[in-house]
Amino acid sequence: MSHVSIARAREVASPTTGSARTRTLTVIAQDPGVRSRGRIVTTRLRVPAEVLAPGPWGYRVHVIDYDSSKDALHPRAAIDEATDAFEGAPDGTLLGDPRFHAQNVYAIAMATLARFEFALGRRVGWAFSSHQLKIAPHAFADANAFYSREAEALLFGYFAGEKGEVHTALSHDVVAHETTHALLDGLRERYTDPSSPDQAAFHEGFADVVALLSVFAQPSVVGAVLDPDAEAPDEVVRVSALTAERLKRTVLFGLAEQMGEELQLARGSALRSSLDIVPSPDLLASAEFQEPHRRGEILVAAMLSAFLEVWVRRLQRLGEVRSGQVDRALAVEQGADAAERLLTMAIRAIDYAPPVDLQFGDYLSALLTADVELRPDDSRYGYREALRRSFAAFGIEPASPTRGAEPGVWQKSPADLRYDRSHFESMQRDPGEVFRFMWENRTALGIEPDAYSKVISVRPVLRIDPDDGFALHETVAEYVQILDTRGSELADFGIARPEGMPDEQRVLLYGGGILLFDEYGRLKYHVYNHLLRKRRQSERLAYLWRSGAFRAGASIARRIAALHRRRALDMAGDVSEEW
Repeated sequence: MSHVSIARAREVASPTTGSARTRTLTVIAQDPGVRSRGRIVTTRLRVPAEVLAPGPWGYRVHVIDYDSSKDALHPRAAIDEATDAFEGAPDGTLLGDPRFHAQNVYAIAMATLARFEFALGRRVGWAFSSHQLKIAPHAFADANAFYSREAEALLFGYFAGEKGEVHTALSHDVVAHETTHALLDGLRERYTDPSSPDQAAFHEGFADVVALLSVFAQPSVVGAVLDPDAEAPDEVVRVSALTAERLKRTVLFGLAEQMGEELQLARGSALRSSLDIVPSPDLLASAEFQEPHRRGEILVAAMLSAFLEVWVRRLQRLGEVRSGQVDRALAVEQGADAAERLLTMAIRAIDYAPPVDLQFGDYLSALLTADVELRPDDSRYGYREALRRSFAAFGIEPASPTRGAEPGVWQKSPADLRYDRSHFESMQRDPGEVFRFMWENRTALGIEPDAYSKVISVRPVLRIDPDDGFALHETVAEYVQILDTRGSELADFGIARPEGMPDEQRVLLYGGGILLFDEYGRLKYHVYNHLLRKRRQSERLAYLWRSGAFRAGASIARRIAALHRRRALDMAGDVSEEW
């Protein structure tokens, strides 16, 4: 998939005014530590065009440059609708002008939002009631950056480094990472619930995947570190530098080294440590990878390994411009295109993943199914095969037992469902109509009638393949089921009670699923975790009991913040993240 074709797909003229739907703004391509010929590497991001108030303040993002440490409010930055004031700006301006910092966070956040909406084929909301996500690029004097649902904001800190003041708001992957937290929280609010080790790790791992692939989708970043020993770096790259091992050392490891001399946030550390993980099917069961941050690095490693495999496969199809050398621009483009395609797949998979008790195997099946629905033929570059192979190397198998030409995809829904009392037009927008369909088919769908059930959302979507223009119409409905019980009653459901849990301990059992309807209102997939799946619930409760989730005050926000603080203490010089 070409990043050029994606750009064209997004830049569509308005049918009423003829104005462009997008514009480009200058941002730092990775962070100030990544340089080419002594200069900070920048890129121009394509973002939705809109009428901006000073801030910048748009319809989805509001930059409020308040510094709580100094109790100071920086002047609101104004972005001209027709020009990019920072195109070609010197490094001193990029580092020292708070107006550029405001533009940097605005553009990266909006570009990340646009990626999600393009991949999912619909508008994506926040987890809070406000229309706008607030962003503070100089929120406090501390080596920290985090998303806060309560504050409805992304908050970025700054601190004194050896070479001057370091701003977390100038790191591309930090801003994309925190924006992804906000977007995933809006898409799947239950992913912050106490659950399995995998779900505890998923928020961090997924945010890292989106942030890092967003960086690798920028040709300027890949070009800055690709084959640094080439004699003519602007024209050609040596074929010997395009093996998987060489790319891993020069591009992935090389970027990891540059991006963290002073700014070693969780994202930079995750990239380096993920690449150091030696694949093994026993990793997930080991004690080292029970900690959520460390466990999330396995997801990052599996995705980056697949990215590297696909990139090499694409490079092998390039012709040599002269003996032993290929066109450098084409080699870079192949990497950027591979990253763009995997990034779209990673985001789109959220619509095909269960909304509660997520495990890595569920996410892998969601990745495969989401892609096969839009691109049945994957023979050209083998993205799905690369994902299956890479995830298996780290001990992650698809949750679906489907075999055949496309192993691991979700199984189709049963054909003998009742539709005669359901209204298709209403089911595209009305949770009540979807619930009626569920209730009419509760036995076939495995819906537990005695639990509290709620349809959380109903979203019609239109997904477009930029390569051939194929349009996929679907309706995605999300529901949850909750059963309020006690420790003494778990045995009645065949669920093992954790050792030491008292009889009167209140226990909430969660289940839920995703219903994906085709354009004719027929159910294609029912992706769910059954409320009373005995083994899964027993393992979930055992993990939560060991980790202290049943203690009073052990909220998900507090536990995640504690994990981040511990990570910061364990890694001298690292920047903690709380959210």
